[in-house]
Amino acid sequence: MRKAARAGFWDRIAGRYAAKPIKDPAAYEAMLADAAGRLRPTDRVLEIGCGTGSTAIRLAPHVAEWTAIDFSPEMLRIARTKAASAKEAPKNLRFVLADAHGAFDGGPFDGAPFDAICAFQVLHLVDDLPGTLERIRAGLKPGGMLITKTWCFAEMKLRLRALFLVLRTIGLFPPVNALTKAALREKIRDAGFEIVEERVFGTNPNGPYIVARRPGP
Repeated sequence: MRKAARAGFWDRIAGRYAAKPIKDPAAYEAMLADAAGRLRPTDRVLEIGCGTGSTAIRLAPHVAEWTAIDFSPEMLRIARTKAASAKEAPKNLRFVLADAHGAFDGGPFDGAPFDAICAFQVLHLVDDLPGTLERIRAGLKPGGMLITKTWCFAEMKLRLRALFLVLRTIGLFPPVNALTKAALREKIRDAGFEIVEERVFGTNPNGPYIVARRPGP
C-alpha cells in the first residue's frame, strides 16, 4: 500500500479510532507510568505514529519538548483539537505531519538527535522495519532510549489472523508485518540497540512493551 493510500486509510477511520474506548485502561495507565519514569524533565522526545495524540498529551508534561508525528492529516487534526481542549494543555507539545522516514530524511522539522524516541503500536505497520529502526537509532543521542509497544500478529490465534486478513481485503484493516516476539527482538538488536526491558501490560501476551538503548555514554 502506497504512502498516500495508507494515509487515506487512517484518515477514513480517524473518527472511529478516536471514539473507541481503551480496551484495558489499567494496562494503558501502567505502560504510561513506566514510560514516564524513564523520561527526564530535560529530555527532547520524538513520538512516531502518534495517532490522535492521547499518549503524547499524557507524557509531554514529563519532558522539555515532545514532538509527535503522524502521516494522517485527520489524525493530527483530532490530536490538535484534543490538546487544545485538554484541562492542562502541554505547552511543549507540537504535532507535525511526517512519517517515520521523513522525520529523519530531510523531514519538515529540525529535531534529531533526540534523548528518546517512542513508537507505540506502530512498528508492525511500517513498510521497512529494519530501515526504520536504523533511522531511529541514528536519530537518538548515544545512550538514548527507544520505547515501544508492538503487536506481534504472527503469534495471535489463527482465527484472529484470519479475521484481520478478511478485514484487510475489504479495506477495514491496514497491512501489517506478521512479527513474532523473537523476530521483533532480533530486528531491534540488529539495528544496533541493547534491549534493557521487555514487559507485557495486561493479559494479551502478543503486544510486548520493549525498551531499548542506543549504546553510548
